[in-house]
Amino acid sequence: MFENIPILSILLVLPFIGALIAFMLNSNPKMSKIVALVFSGIPLALASLMMFDMVQQGYDFSTFSYNESYIWIEQLGISFTLGVDGISAPMVWLTTLSVFLAILFSWDVEKRTASYMALMLILEVGVLGVFMALDYFMFYVFWEIVLIPMFFLIAIWGGPRRDYASIKFFIYTHVASLFMLLGIFALYFEAAGDLGYYTFDMAAIATVSGDFAIMFQTLVFGLLFFGFIVKMPMVPFHTWLPDAHVEAPTAGSVLLAGLLLKMGSYGIIRIAMPTLPGAWDIDAGALTNSWFPGMTNWQIIMVILGVLSMLYGAVMCIAQKDIKKMVAYSSISHMGGVLLAFATFTEIGLAAGVFMMFAHGLITAVLFMMAGVIQHKTGTRMIPRLGGLAAKMPKASVFIMIGFMASLGLPGLVGFIAEFGIFTATYNAFGWLLLVPIISVALTAAYYIWAMQRVLFGPVTKDIDLEHLHDVSWYETAPLAAFVGFIVLFGLWPALILDFIVPAVGKILVGVF
Repeated sequence: MFENIPILSILLVLPFIGALIAFMLNSNPKMSKIVALVFSGIPLALASLMMFDMVQQGYDFSTFSYNESYIWIEQLGISFTLGVDGISAPMVWLTTLSVFLAILFSWDVEKRTASYMALMLILEVGVLGVFMALDYFMFYVFWEIVLIPMFFLIAIWGGPRRDYASIKFFIYTHVASLFMLLGIFALYFEAAGDLGYYTFDMAAIATVSGDFAIMFQTLVFGLLFFGFIVKMPMVPFHTWLPDAHVEAPTAGSVLLAGLLLKMGSYGIIRIAMPTLPGAWDIDAGALTNSWFPGMTNWQIIMVILGVLSMLYGAVMCIAQKDIKKMVAYSSISHMGGVLLAFATFTEIGLAAGVFMMFAHGLITAVLFMMAGVIQHKTGTRMIPRLGGLAAKMPKASVFIMIGFMASLGLPGLVGFIAEFGIFTATYNAFGWLLLVPIISVALTAAYYIWAMQRVLFGPVTKDIDLEHLHDVSWYETAPLAAFVGFIVLFGLWPALILDFIVPAVGKILVGVF
């Protein structure tokens, strides 16, 4: 269908053009919303057709499809190279879906509407670029582009502490990305000695990087890994996330949790692991740990950080009074599960980790949207001040209950498949060590059910004005219903996404980029 069409470039160009048009419509807020919706809706339609085409044409999901490569700066080996495989294609589709529905959900934004919509579209360009770039230079450019619109979305449309939260977000993520940049340059210069020419091409560097000295691979893996885990974020580099989420506008939180956190875990499985097998693969000569025979040093670090983040995030959720902050800490816990899954170095573990990235993007969108709805309708997000909302807001209550149930891993919803795969892989790889991270499941059920009981049921609260309390509006219902529909669809039929993911992660375990 797209054989002779640069579909990936079109996916990048359309939201960029939409952002320019929306920004120029500063005097017509309504038209800027329509423009943003159209120029985010077309990429969603194209991404959906692209995934359908990949299935219909019988593409090999373990290789990159729709490849585009244009030389940019030949002297430095920089090219505009794009491609998608079974890992990146679902994330591209999730990005287009999330931005489109987040823009629809933001239909009531009145403050500097044109700028708001333009920034949302620029954010889409950056995230799509990260998931499609196959050139290290372009990957880093798109990675940094993402910081700019998110910084302004928090700083301009955020809550009372928006200045502090936006600056903290920018400093943490930008400084971490500089470590990643050092790792990229190390690969660039080291690969030139073997290739005979300088290039930032990921595939070309991967053909020789597996033969680099084990210590070099180990150190460069650390540089890349640090940049990625701060973005995920993992404990103890997580403190920017709760502040950013609490102060960000609702749509900003949806995209921050649903997409930006996934950039970190995507970097690990797209770049760090396949490019530097000598850092983690025992068969490739990775440094083993004397305390835990059969495990590599980086594997131990990944397991510790993953388990620590899972437990710490879950415990912190129990202590939260702000429902939005509770959901923010739950993201840390679930992304810890992704890192633990990657640390198993098994096909089921890598597949479950990627599927959790996808599932978490759908689930947190519902949860953050509902936190925004509750704030907007009741004037507060404080759990102790809420109560009995199910009687006053029945549609909203259904949405938030489904979001809670999906996040805690209820069978039949998308979160269950992801968690089951992660814990299965953990047991296969580490045996009864599973008993430690699985504690997070009980904690997750505890804080979600407790929050649900206090917010939705029990006596109707007297702390807020219930006279003018309204249920979800049409522009809130539509995106929430769409996300919930996909949560159920992929929960009952996970093969729709896993059929993409499994072949793509399989090649990583045999040292193929």
